[in-house]
Amino acid sequence: MHKKNILVVGGAGYIGSHMVKLLLEREYRVTTFDNLSTGYRDAVLGGEFILGDLADKTQLDALFRANRFDAVMHFASFIQVGESVREPAKYYANNVTNTLNLLDSMQAHGVTKFIFSSSAAVYGEPIRTPIDEQHPKQPLNPYGRTKWIIEQVLQDYDRAYGLRSICLRYFNAAGADPDGKLGERHAPETHLIPLVLQAASGRRKNIQVFGRDYDTPDGTCIRDYVHVTDLCVAHLLALDRLLKGETSAAYNLGNGNGFSVQQVIDAAHRVTGRDIPVEYAPRREGDPARLVADSTAARRALGWNPQLAELDTLIRHAWQWECKTTKYHA
Repeated sequence: MHKKNILVVGGAGYIGSHMVKLLLEREYRVTTFDNLSTGYRDAVLGGEFILGDLADKTQLDALFRANRFDAVMHFASFIQVGESVREPAKYYANNVTNTLNLLDSMQAHGVTKFIFSSSAAVYGEPIRTPIDEQHPKQPLNPYGRTKWIIEQVLQDYDRAYGLRSICLRYFNAAGADPDGKLGERHAPETHLIPLVLQAASGRRKNIQVFGRDYDTPDGTCIRDYVHVTDLCVAHLLALDRLLKGETSAAYNLGNGNGFSVQQVIDAAHRVTGRDIPVEYAPRREGDPARLVADSTAARRALGWNPQLAELDTLIRHAWQWECKTTKYHA
């Protein structure tokens, strides 16, 4: 039996690189295709690497002609909500047009299994929490709309062409590789946990907290953080489901509880032993008090059971990466 051959598009980025590592550990054959616009070549820890762009249809055609892929995993979207509002054309070009290029190349070469990295942003302002998959889809920004457009495209491609897909709607990916080999390297960084840890290490003068008068136990926003390794395990389970011939689906991925901004800061203080300077600022427009996933469907259908769900564990792994990145030793 041949090793399954997986194409990971965007495999040099934060989640994609962790996925490549896990696939290699599970003895899949892996090809990473990435233009390195936001990823890093040294984050791809093995397999074949191809420097390429989804905008280049000729290159995509050559890639699929030269390889027989059993499935494709897509991590190559732009992800910054604020930037998507300022530069929607950039987001529609990459997240929609380029993804269509990929799907069309797959279809032309008979590759019928696709794992799509989607987002809780497809839901928009929550009308109930926790949010399940049946919650109305009313994205508030171009980033969220691009994800929802592709999810709908995938439904159409399934009906018309038999292209099977599983869309995984992340809430907040967090943490870092427990082995310390990989972590978040966004530029600019916009995610709370690495920002808090940069304040702890001295790379940043403080952490800004937007609003402390929300209807939550400590007045700060509550968000659902899920460890990047647990996310990748969910992708592996979804891949296994597709390879066994199961039907298309979409699942939420989150811890189901949520942690407040203040809880994250307190945990970071506990784990690092460092003071974390905080600057309080007014609420940001469009920030809901709570964003928490109902991940029951993923747990039932995929057998997904997050193993690294404790907040201190998330912070500890991210802090290990922050120390390595800054050459800072507590």
